[in-house]
Amino acid sequence: DEPVSATILRDLRRIGVKLRIVLLPRASGEETLRELKNWDLWGPLLLCLLLSVTLSIRAGGSQGSLVFAAVFSIVWVGAGVVSLNASLLGGNVSVFQAVSVLGYCVAPLSAAALLCMVSDAAIFRAIVVAVAFVWATRASVVFMTSLVPAARASLASYPVFLFYVALAWMVFIQ
Repeated sequence: DEPVSATILRDLRRIGVKLRIVLLPRASGEETLRELKNWDLWGPLLLCLLLSVTLSIRAGGSQGSLVFAAVFSIVWVGAGVVSLNASLLGGNVSVFQAVSVLGYCVAPLSAAALLCMVSDAAIFRAIVVAVAFVWATRASVVFMTSLVPAARASLASYPVFLFYVALAWMVFIQ
């Protein structure tokens, strides 16, 4: 019987560890993969909400709720489709595990959305979004390609690329 506050703090620490692995990959590849295989959906949910709220605030007016719903849906449905693709390619991955990793890898794009609220300069926004896109895609591709047979790695990487292109584009045009 653990108090609710202890449970919440434990979950927040786990979210922090996984975010650190995605944002600052210092551990060995095997250590990173082992940690990311312990999936949870709290971190991806918080990151998805952060991205959705940030983009909906920027949209303003009557478009805010539509943008929120679109971003939220794209993140979860897109991650599910990418996960299903990896499973169909013979990957040794659960759908929830892949959704968790793809959700954590949204963190750079969420940070880019926050940074893009500071400036409307197109060059600044393009640079920030490009860096976040490369960062998110690289982190996801490393994980996804390690789960599928080597001959099918590019088939697993392409949907990941498209998923983050869609999100990056939404951040850029916000």
